[in-house]
Amino acid sequence: MKQGILLTAFGSGSVQGEASFRRFDALVRARFPDIPVRWAFTSMLMRERLASARKKSDSVGKALSRMAFERFTHVAVQPLQLIAGFEYGDILTVVQQMQKEGLFAALSMGEPLLTERDGGDAARVADALLAGLPQERRSDEAVLFMGHGSRHVSERQYEILSRIIQERDPLVFMGTLNGAVRLDAILPLLAGVRRVWLLPLLAVVGRHTLEDMAGASENSWYSRLTACGIHCTPVLRGMTEYEGLLDIWGDHLACAMRDWPHTQTSSSHPA
Repeated sequence: MKQGILLTAFGSGSVQGEASFRRFDALVRARFPDIPVRWAFTSMLMRERLASARKKSDSVGKALSRMAFERFTHVAVQPLQLIAGFEYGDILTVVQQMQKEGLFAALSMGEPLLTERDGGDAARVADALLAGLPQERRSDEAVLFMGHGSRHVSERQYEILSRIIQERDPLVFMGTLNGAVRLDAILPLLAGVRRVWLLPLLAVVGRHTLEDMAGASENSWYSRLTACGIHCTPVLRGMTEYEGLLDIWGDHLACAMRDWPHTQTSSSHPA
């Protein structure tokens, strides 16, 4: 038996994003010692940009084909997504095709942060996000998370997470760029608020964070909040920079490997 782990993400070409991926890579290697860890990026554009910079990257299918060629028998795939939306579904499709081809004795896939089962880990995700709020924030100041959003049915997981967070802190709001709860719906809720801390609910700090959230264009969330007379402070911190969220992804990876014989794991909080 030859075990392997494949971590997948949209991709990142920024120093900050690459550093956060390395942190998760180190956490996984510490938790599952002696099991090789590989990466795959789902974005073709990101892979092309990395190739131009002479940085190697594979698609999910190519990474799994490489692992099959190297005679891995047991492989677990863990995507770094918040919900099981379209991107997660694309990864699952590749995994299921590889399963049909019988290239591995076992090929499994971990869940995203938020799942349909009994509310999933929404409470843990909420706790991790709230624990990572800016320490400088005052009790009368609001926090607004910007997620990507989706027209996928799994987008309701955003609503579940938002409800749990609001129960813990009524001044923490959640909106999405391409979902049901957009900034227009949140602005009326900020009446009387003089300062908003603006954070991305995205895996890494990339184009959406730098342009759509914190950019200088008149359509960015920062500009629109400022135009409403609200002092806005962007915080450039992706989800892969929250220790509590990394632990949840790690737990989902462990679940994907639970039926493997003699899987070696260490504590979920390695020293």
